[in-house]
Amino acid sequence: MAQGTSREIGPVVLLGPPGAGKGTQSKRIMEKYLVPQVSTGDLLRYNVAQGTELGMAAKAVMARGELVSDDLVCEMVRQRLSQPDCGRGYILDGFPRTAAQAGWLDALLDDKLFDNSRPTRAWPIVIRLDVDYNQLLLRITGRRSCPTCGRIYNVHFQLPSLDEVCDVDGQKLITRNDDRLEVIQPRLKAYQEQTAPVADYYQRTGRLIAVNGDQPVDEVTKQIFKILEDRQS
Repeated sequence: MAQGTSREIGPVVLLGPPGAGKGTQSKRIMEKYLVPQVSTGDLLRYNVAQGTELGMAAKAVMARGELVSDDLVCEMVRQRLSQPDCGRGYILDGFPRTAAQAGWLDALLDDKLFDNSRPTRAWPIVIRLDVDYNQLLLRITGRRSCPTCGRIYNVHFQLPSLDEVCDVDGQKLITRNDDRLEVIQPRLKAYQEQTAPVADYYQRTGRLIAVNGDQPVDEVTKQIFKILEDRQS
């Protein structure tokens, strides 16, 4: 792991439906390369909590029951990416969500790179985790978590020693509301409708790399690390 920590990996975009393993793989990239995860949800909450100009504008929009505009979200992202800890790379979480946002990100990076005379090293590497639909349903609806320690189990793939009881602290396992079938099916449909144009955008630019997310977690990680390492060669 130490060998990879000082490497520049540039921007990384992970695409994939709920349950594809983006969260797990993001954490592993962060740990290996010591780069931050830039989450639009976190940025929004931070700006609102801090009462920044952007946060106040977003809060007013949300109070009206409206969606925060691309302009506000993009400006929050721009400010975050200018921070020193993003210098060697970062993982974008929840961004870009639309083809328009993907185009905006390319334009931003193009401007920054032009200034730094490094036009080939900061285009996003876009990795899409492809998982079979039925496998996704098993992963998500079979998920059980401990309300105390947060440990995750799965009734299909990773059973606790005792039925519905956490191995660590003996608490009864629960099913999160987000993991129920009636909730996840609309989420998967929305993902397909909203993110397909983003994948198409990166496919046209030749930057979309598909990884089989049905493989064991460690194998998926190994392939992602190889993609990031190959970028440097």
